[in-house]
Amino acid sequence: MKRRIGILTAGGDCPGLNAAIRGVARASYHLFDADIIGIRGGYRGLIEGDYHRMEESDFSNILTRGGTILGTSRTPFSQMRDNDDGVDKVDEMKRNCRAMKLDCLVCLGGNGTHKTANLLSEEGLNVIGLPKTIDNDIAGTDYTFGFHTAVEIATDVIDRIHTTAASHGRCMVIELMGNKAGWLTLYAGMAGGADVILLPEIPYDINKVAEVVETRANLNKSFSIIAVAEGAMSQDEKAMKRKEREQARTESVYNSISQRIAAEIEELCGVETRTVVPGHIQRGGTPCAYDRVLSTEFGVHAAQLIRDEIYGVTVAVDGRKIIHNKLSDIAGVPKLVQVDGPMVQTARDINISLGI
Repeated sequence: MKRRIGILTAGGDCPGLNAAIRGVARASYHLFDADIIGIRGGYRGLIEGDYHRMEESDFSNILTRGGTILGTSRTPFSQMRDNDDGVDKVDEMKRNCRAMKLDCLVCLGGNGTHKTANLLSEEGLNVIGLPKTIDNDIAGTDYTFGFHTAVEIATDVIDRIHTTAASHGRCMVIELMGNKAGWLTLYAGMAGGADVILLPEIPYDINKVAEVVETRANLNKSFSIIAVAEGAMSQDEKAMKRKEREQARTESVYNSISQRIAAEIEELCGVETRTVVPGHIQRGGTPCAYDRVLSTEFGVHAAQLIRDEIYGVTVAVDGRKIIHNKLSDIAGVPKLVQVDGPMVQTARDINISLGI
């Protein structure tokens, strides 16, 4: 029996999306008679009916390509039920799924994507999720695809900054992505030999950070490396209400958390300090070998679920076993760095400061 499978990629791009798309398609063609319908531009394309039937040749030579051949967009979950623009987005998505005659909709994305996928599942559609995000913050899976590539890129940035920091005797503050979860900064900071790692989950004391820089200077270590997640906050900020914190940052003379920390370090320690913000470089380029394999495994497992008519789930990895979880169990449940978790303890045991 032929199965018609819709595929979309939503939210921020990351390495491994094309490898996962390829995994779904190639396994589907192998396991059963399949038509693959590509939906352009994420949920926006599903709302607007922007889709096309794909050919087997479309999935050749994309394993190593970064980004997504389907395009992506951010359509916040909070707007899915917002009909102020006169469009019932949920009804439009359901209508277009019926128009495409889909047997299953495969949604590749992060937390917001999975919340919408669960919504569509609750509305009666056959949906399967594939977890991608460089933040690695989706519940129920050890890793999301895209994360390890971003860690390698961020680690390379730290490695390169080491040489210029040592040459000039500077303190370098490297701001990495991660608004709510600090997994990327924690892994890259440890891999890159950072002296201080600041995470959203562990509010920092700038005086403790300054102590590390001063102690290293007193030991004739001419430079310090501080890896900070973009969502890191001081203990004073943590005590504020969210709107107060957002307003304070909006009114700040500093454009980023790294700029503020650098200025504070210079004032407290008298040490020349510079900032580095690699930004979207962390999302770009070809996926690493690990992410190519993981994305392929996720895609193949999704095709197996379609064959077995198991829907309302998202694929995950537990150890080295590929599994699946109910969308309703993981949607909207962020996986954050645990303050007393093993990775944090490892960092502490090798004398990396967490700013506390």
